[in-house]
Amino acid sequence: MTHTHNHDHHGHHHHASDSTQSIKVAFFLNLGFTLLEIVGGIWTNSLAILSDAIHDLGDSLSLGLSWYLAKVSDRGNDHKYSYGYRRYSLLGALVNTLVLIFGSVIVLTRAIPRLLNPEPTNAKGMVLFAIVGILVNGAAVLRLRGQKGLNARMAALHLMEDALGWLAVLIVSIILLFKDLPFLDPALSIIITTYVLYNVLVNLKKTMGLFLQRVPHEINIHEIEDHLLALEDVQSIHHTHVWSLDGENHVLSTHVVVSDETSREALVNLKKTIKDYVLGLNIEHVTVEVEFGEDDCSMKNNNENCSH
Repeated sequence: MTHTHNHDHHGHHHHASDSTQSIKVAFFLNLGFTLLEIVGGIWTNSLAILSDAIHDLGDSLSLGLSWYLAKVSDRGNDHKYSYGYRRYSLLGALVNTLVLIFGSVIVLTRAIPRLLNPEPTNAKGMVLFAIVGILVNGAAVLRLRGQKGLNARMAALHLMEDALGWLAVLIVSIILLFKDLPFLDPALSIIITTYVLYNVLVNLKKTMGLFLQRVPHEINIHEIEDHLLALEDVQSIHHTHVWSLDGENHVLSTHVVVSDETSREALVNLKKTIKDYVLGLNIEHVTVEVEFGEDDCSMKNNNENCSH
């Protein structure tokens, strides 16, 4: 059995640390602005701003948790977590998602009654907060741009939605400066929240798929097996499994059957060829079990099919 670890520890650590630092900066930006936003929402009597404050408070808590879990996920493997701690990052993404769903439901329960009984708002104050909101959230999005981890991508998505939400608040508040249309404030709150909720549910599906060890979307097991079957000396392939640690780094195991006459040199070359091939698929941990003939399959005792 061959265990191949295809990664550069130093390179990964630098990448992960950069991602952690980005989440940290986004967290402090978001938390500081959220506190200001709560005061501003009460001052302007704007449900759109208060709704966004609740949403941002959830984001801040989630970003704080993401930052902590990203730090944990930077640790290497040990005797307790042989694959390392990267799935903690995935836990951060899941908690993030659940907090946003809860926050969105609270916002909707406040906005729908206000739509039926609109109240006047301080349009000038809304304009001021909208401009600050766009700048703060835009800066946080730029800080997280280009990060590949699911945790960082979820955080960036939240902040991007916040920036777009503030753009909408700016447009509505400018309209309210000239027209007395108080229903626009709760209507905007409902639109923003519904959009956020839709995206969150899409991401929840992806995150749960990773927790349930679903094959990563960008990987096709049939293509991998067909590629390996085409290699010289390979008679058949079976029990190919692929799953992901954190949505970014994947794990693969497979059984490769060769003839009894295959030389040691040929086996060494075969393993190297397989290793080189999977390097391009973000597969970090590779386990290849080489068998001589179908009767050599170690899974036989489990009454599993050992042929492909």
